[in-house]
Amino acid sequence: MLSFNNLELVLGGKTLFDDVSLTIHHKHKVGLIGANGTGKTSLFKIIRNEIEVDQSTISYPDNLRISYLAQEVPSNDEVALEYVLSGDAQLIKIKEAINNAEQNENFDLLGDLYETFTTLDGYSANSKAEQLMVGLGFKQIDFTKRLKDFSGGWRVRLNLAKTLMQPSDLMLLDEPTNHLDLDAILWLASWIKSYKGALLLISHDREFLDDCVGSVAHLYRKSIELYKGNYSQFEIIRAERMAEIQSNFIKQQKEVEHMQSFIRRFKAKATKAKQAQSRVKALEKMELIAPAHIDSPFKFTIPETNKISNPLVRLDEASLGYNEVILKDINITISPGDRIGLLGPNGAGKSTFIKSLVGSLPILAGKREKGVNFRVGYFSQHQIDDLDLSISAFQHIQKIDENINEKQIRTYLGGFNFKGDKVKDPIKLFSGGEKARLAFAIIAFKKPNILLMDEPTNHLDMEMRHALTMALQSFNGAILLISHDRHLLSSSVDTFYLVDNGSVELFDGNLDDYKDYILNLNTSKSKKIEKEIPSEKLVEKDNSQKIRLLKSEISKLDKRNERLNRKLKEVNEELADPELYSGDGRDDLQNLLKNQLELTDQIEEIEKIWMSKVEELESY
Repeated sequence: MLSFNNLELVLGGKTLFDDVSLTIHHKHKVGLIGANGTGKTSLFKIIRNEIEVDQSTISYPDNLRISYLAQEVPSNDEVALEYVLSGDAQLIKIKEAINNAEQNENFDLLGDLYETFTTLDGYSANSKAEQLMVGLGFKQIDFTKRLKDFSGGWRVRLNLAKTLMQPSDLMLLDEPTNHLDLDAILWLASWIKSYKGALLLISHDREFLDDCVGSVAHLYRKSIELYKGNYSQFEIIRAERMAEIQSNFIKQQKEVEHMQSFIRRFKAKATKAKQAQSRVKALEKMELIAPAHIDSPFKFTIPETNKISNPLVRLDEASLGYNEVILKDINITISPGDRIGLLGPNGAGKSTFIKSLVGSLPILAGKREKGVNFRVGYFSQHQIDDLDLSISAFQHIQKIDENINEKQIRTYLGGFNFKGDKVKDPIKLFSGGEKARLAFAIIAFKKPNILLMDEPTNHLDMEMRHALTMALQSFNGAILLISHDRHLLSSSVDTFYLVDNGSVELFDGNLDDYKDYILNLNTSKSKKIEKEIPSEKLVEKDNSQKIRLLKSEISKLDKRNERLNRKLKEVNEELADPELYSGDGRDDLQNLLKNQLELTDQIEEIEKIWMSKVEELESY
């Protein structure tokens, strides 16, 4: 369906692809992976003719329908539901043609247009768009909001819904989970599984890739190699290959020894709880695939302070929120060694909960007690916005400890892949991922005894996510983690709490159980939408469309009946000619009598259909 043959691409003097060949077949779902700058997004631009290459190096059918997740989202007065519906451009075109035909009273054309509208499932389009929006976390009240009323993150979700609304043979998704919470990601993965076309997916979320793809295209050293299987299977194959390289053998053995030691210690302490056993499995998997990340530029740990309080922090009958209560009657105690993951829909109060524990958000009622040696490492969703853009990474670390020397700072920052002149560059020159790495470096340098982390993987590529997972695994302090990255959650925490409906309650299960919980919940919501939508107003709208269609069909039947009766009148007039019954006119007589019978039957059939349409029209 789509193939690249000896593709070459040079951008800005840098060779991205050199003699690359790759074929994507119909219905194949392929994950594109590789370090930042290897050409993943450029490959999408080539497919969409945004980057010119030798036309002989790429081929696909002229009628191939391609849908693409755009990164730019307008902020205007367009209604959200209408914006999502606009993803189906052909349907919108037909609706406009219907409106024009109605205004011009072109009933012959109108009937044909309504037939096409029905073929395109036009009557179910609103329901489909609404279910896409609900799956991505929107509420019914959001359907009629203007685009400008949504934040940038929610407008990105609308763009994703619009992309999913578009009929396509090939879908290109570039980081679709950005700005999505875990609930929406689980729903999206389920939707992609049912998608009938081919898929090219760029993502740094390994669990999402595992759910969605059956092949992995690895962009590495100016080439693309296709692996059969999902991301986990790719990691295992690559680990086996990397382990065969002799120059990496000693380094590999040290990494495996570290993992084995850690797993032994954890297993000795782990209970038989379902959540804890899930983490054991995740750790064993990390041991297996460790060699695949031997050449990663990132390697760091988060040392904890020797001073510990027990408990570290506690909330008693606490009400949390801003001006209004979001969470109430919260009772929780966090002790050294606790590893907690927070689950729940976007907007339920997870970030509010963490801010209240940190102390950056005062509680509205109840008590918050922290230990004498409570030393927190806090990573918020907006952590990188708090960095001083005018100074360097070197200066950020120096501000924390003025006694540390330059060699120590450079050695420390080298673990976060800040090397050479990079350590002295102002932060304003950093990418989002580099800023996130520096934020981790600052947190780790402070030696916390509790980590409170709110979506720490935003802006991180696959290798940095792996490094963060390893660092959290070896951290001996307490952890409270919000993340849409299921791999990070399953590898780092032992217990889950569900934040929803104004409460924080222990979730008795693991991430697989939560996935089932979310998909069942979304199914219930969709059924509710089907019952409640269309509303009376939309019912009237749908009825008016059906009424217009019936009127158009009746009009067409009337005109056809007139033509047939006119022909029948002409035949009867000819049959009234006496000369027809003479010896020479017998053949003409037989033909006329046959026409008379056929026309009479056709008129009777049309009159029956006309009557049924009129009765249906009168029922509205």
